[in-house]
Amino acid sequence: MTTAADIMHPGAQWISATETLDRAAQLMARLNVGALPISDAEERLCGIITDRDIVVNCVAKGHDPAKVTCGDLAQGTPRWIDASADVGDVLDEMQSHQIRRLPVIRDKRLVGMISEADLAVHLTDPQMATFVEKVYARL
Repeated sequence: MTTAADIMHPGAQWISATETLDRAAQLMARLNVGALPISDAEERLCGIITDRDIVVNCVAKGHDPAKVTCGDLAQGTPRWIDASADVGDVLDEMQSHQIRRLPVIRDKRLVGMISEADLAVHLTDPQMATFVEKVYARL
């Protein structure tokens, strides 16, 4: 059985909900990623911030990314998957919620992130086609 831990990109890092968006952008640049899980004070997942969120929901609206926090943009219920979950469960979670990145948790701690690029490496062409169709389909 292939698990989430088998296909994830290990070493994902949190950013605190109290950190500003400019700091998030700097961390994204340093790590060469487009998204960061957001943690609350107890290091629990409370959202995900993307580079697009920073541009569209802060900069384009005339806000100062040095004053807006990651927590200010965290919306909705964050989705995640346990490291031991089967890859089928990963696909179900990502497809049913139309998400492109999924934090991987083990013992209540962030251990990695699954992105479309990770799926492309590990899935068959038909599996990837189904994923793309379901995630990018308009509701």
